[in-house]
Amino acid sequence: MEELKKMGRVANNHVEGAPHQTLLVLDGTTGQNAVSQAKLFGQAVPVNGIVVTKLDGTAKGGVVISIKEELGVPVRWIGVGEGMDDLRPFNAKEFANALFNKGMIQGDK
Repeated sequence: MEELKKMGRVANNHVEGAPHQTLLVLDGTTGQNAVSQAKLFGQAVPVNGIVVTKLDGTAKGGVVISIKEELGVPVRWIGVGEGMDDLRPFNAKEFANALFNKGMIQGDK
């Protein structure tokens, strides 16, 4: 985590106010472990948003709710597959519908 702190300091030395945005990328299949990871990361550097990947093949998408509730950090993007078009802006309404109707998020196939 010290390396992350140093990266922030170095960026700020080159561009005032940097980093302007810090996104934490979490593997959606890790379940509640993702919340623990996010807490540790957030102690090292300020996190402005979360990207949750691998939501196409798991029923553990509920971690998105836990992260938002416990950390107050918005989920900005979700990964629902392996293709370039499978990284999508997070839409809470679509996510909730998919979570309760199907148990997971489906990529367009």
